[in-house]
Amino acid sequence: MYRAAVIGDRDSVYGFAALGLDVNIIEHGEDPSQEFRRLCEGEYAVIYVTEALAAQLEREIEHYSEQRTPAIILIPGVTGNTGEGIKAVKKSVEKAVGSDIIFND
Repeated sequence: MYRAAVIGDRDSVYGFAALGLDVNIIEHGEDPSQEFRRLCEGEYAVIYVTEALAAQLEREIEHYSEQRTPAIILIPGVTGNTGEGIKAVKKSVEKAVGSDIIFND
Protein backbone atom coordinates (compact mmCIF):
# COMPACT_ATOMS: atom_id res chain seq x y z
CA MET A 1 0.00 0.00 0.00
CA TYR A 2 1.32 3.43 -0.92
CA ARG A 3 1.89 6.10 1.70
CA ALA A 4 2.56 9.85 1.74
CA ALA A 5 5.54 11.62 3.29
CA VAL A 6 6.74 15.13 3.91
CA ILE A 7 10.35 16.24 4.21
CA GLY A 8 11.75 19.55 5.41
CA ASP A 9 12.66 21.56 8.49
CA ARG A 10 10.94 20.74 11.78
CA ASP A 11 8.78 23.85 12.01
CA SER A 12 7.46 23.45 8.47
CA VAL A 13 6.61 19.75 8.49
CA TYR A 14 5.85 18.67 12.06
CA GLY A 15 2.12 19.42 11.81
CA PHE A 16 1.72 16.99 8.91
CA ALA A 17 2.04 14.08 11.35
CA ALA A 18 -1.48 14.89 12.57
CA LEU A 19 -2.72 14.23 9.02
CA GLY A 20 -1.13 10.79 8.94
CA LEU A 21 1.87 11.64 6.73
CA ASP A 22 5.30 10.22 7.50
CA VAL A 23 7.33 13.21 8.67
CA ASN A 24 11.05 13.40 7.86
CA ILE A 25 12.89 16.24 9.53
CA ILE A 26 16.11 17.58 8.05
CA GLU A 27 18.17 19.59 10.51
CA HIS A 28 19.98 22.76 9.40
CA GLY A 29 23.28 21.88 7.75
CA GLU A 30 22.34 18.23 7.20
CA ASP A 31 22.57 16.77 3.67
CA PRO A 32 19.01 15.81 2.65
CA SER A 33 19.96 13.80 -0.46
CA GLN A 34 20.21 10.37 1.14
CA GLU A 35 16.93 10.70 3.05
CA PHE A 36 15.13 12.01 -0.05
CA ARG A 37 16.39 9.10 -2.17
CA ARG A 38 15.31 6.64 0.54
CA LEU A 39 11.79 8.06 0.42
CA CYS A 40 11.67 8.00 -3.38
CA GLU A 41 12.79 4.38 -3.49
CA GLY A 42 10.32 3.39 -0.78
CA GLU A 43 6.59 2.81 -0.99
CA TYR A 44 5.54 6.45 -1.18
CA ALA A 45 3.09 7.66 -3.81
CA VAL A 46 3.41 11.33 -2.80
CA ILE A 47 6.31 13.18 -1.22
CA TYR A 48 5.86 16.79 -0.13
CA VAL A 49 9.11 18.77 -0.03
CA THR A 50 9.51 22.26 1.38
CA GLU A 51 10.58 24.80 -1.23
CA ALA A 52 13.72 25.68 0.73
CA LEU A 53 14.80 22.04 0.82
CA ALA A 54 13.90 21.54 -2.84
CA ALA A 55 16.53 24.13 -3.73
CA GLN A 56 19.13 21.73 -2.30
CA LEU A 57 17.62 18.71 -4.07
CA GLU A 58 17.22 20.05 -7.62
CA ARG A 59 19.10 17.19 -9.30
CA GLU A 60 17.35 14.47 -7.33
CA ILE A 61 13.90 16.02 -7.86
CA GLU A 62 14.53 16.29 -11.60
CA HIS A 63 15.57 12.62 -11.71
CA TYR A 64 12.52 11.32 -9.84
CA SER A 65 10.06 13.65 -11.59
CA GLU A 66 10.51 11.53 -14.73
CA GLN A 67 9.29 8.43 -12.89
CA ARG A 68 5.70 7.35 -12.38
CA THR A 69 5.91 7.45 -8.60
CA PRO A 70 6.39 9.22 -6.34
CA ALA A 71 4.67 12.50 -7.14
CA ILE A 72 6.90 15.21 -5.71
CA ILE A 73 4.99 18.28 -4.56
CA LEU A 74 6.73 21.45 -3.40
CA ILE A 75 5.17 23.26 -0.46
CA PRO A 76 6.06 26.56 1.20
CA GLY A 77 7.82 26.42 4.54
CA VAL A 78 7.42 28.59 7.60
CA THR A 79 9.99 31.01 6.19
CA GLY A 80 7.66 31.86 3.32
CA ASN A 81 6.84 31.08 -0.27
CA THR A 82 9.66 31.24 -2.82
CA GLY A 83 7.38 30.66 -5.78
CA GLU A 84 9.06 27.40 -6.77
CA GLY A 85 5.95 25.36 -5.96
CA ILE A 86 3.82 27.42 -8.34
CA LYS A 87 6.51 27.16 -11.04
CA ALA A 88 6.52 23.37 -10.66
CA VAL A 89 2.73 23.19 -11.01
CA LYS A 90 2.87 25.44 -14.08
CA LYS A 91 5.56 23.24 -15.65
CA SER A 92 3.52 20.08 -14.99
CA VAL A 93 0.38 21.59 -16.52
CA GLU A 94 2.28 22.76 -19.59
CA LYS A 95 3.78 19.29 -20.00
CA ALA A 96 0.41 17.59 -19.65
CA VAL A 97 -1.66 19.81 -21.97
CA GLY A 98 0.97 21.40 -24.16
CA SER A 99 0.33 25.00 -23.18
CA ASP A 100 -0.01 27.40 -20.27
CA ILE A 101 -3.73 27.28 -19.51
CA ILE A 102 -3.65 28.40 -15.90
CA PHE A 103 -1.06 31.11 -15.37
CA ASN A 104 -1.14 33.47 -18.32
CA ASP A 105 1.49 36.16 -17.65
